[in-house]
Amino acid sequence: MNVVVTGGTGALGAAVVDGFLARGATVYLPMTEAELPAHLPWRDHELVRATPRISLDNEQQVAAFYGALPELWASVHLVGGFAMAKIADTTLADFEKQWRLNTVTCFLTCREAIKVMRRSWSESANAGERGKTGGGRIVNVAARPVVSPVAGMLSYVTSKAGVAAITQSLAAEVLAEGILVNAVLPSIMDTPANRAATPNADFAAWPKPAEVAAMIAFLASRDNALTSGALIPVYGRS
Repeated sequence: MNVVVTGGTGALGAAVVDGFLARGATVYLPMTEAELPAHLPWRDHELVRATPRISLDNEQQVAAFYGALPELWASVHLVGGFAMAKIADTTLADFEKQWRLNTVTCFLTCREAIKVMRRSWSESANAGERGKTGGGRIVNVAARPVVSPVAGMLSYVTSKAGVAAITQSLAAEVLAEGILVNAVLPSIMDTPANRAATPNADFAAWPKPAEVAAMIAFLASRDNALTSGALIPVYGRS
């Protein structure tokens, strides 16, 4: 099983990749870095295929990356960015940056993933493989403030609302092809960076990256045969 994970070098991404590798998947990683960071435990795993220096808001680069894949079952889109500012302090450049980081990257990766999934099943049918009539899984990452708004992060919430809209619209478009599209909505997660930013918080209430990764793994698996177009809360007790 071939799986794409964008944003795979982050705290959540590392847990998602680890989960897929444990299930025997080959994981393709488009990344902005020149090489995989040394701290990743699976950095030298034989089933990891990393492609460096890809900007996921660049249409040509995203199309080239997906177009080179042999076939594809699932594509998980974690790459993105976060910013906080009141509207009076938000420039158009700030707004557009969040839009490109979160919404544009989601749109491009979803679009190209669908193309490869359709090509994969078409090639299987042409080769006479029985039982392969379509299918695939896409999982996006929106955010809790999309459904439970928080003041002071309008650009971020707007861009993540775009991710939610892409998820639900695409789910309706490709459901008949057996491609299921969902998104998780995390709250603040228990990562070293988030602990440093809010040292007085109740860390035990935050969802752990591995816990969110487990939900993503289910949504991207064949075990998920029913759920599509869902925005799934992964809040922990926060």
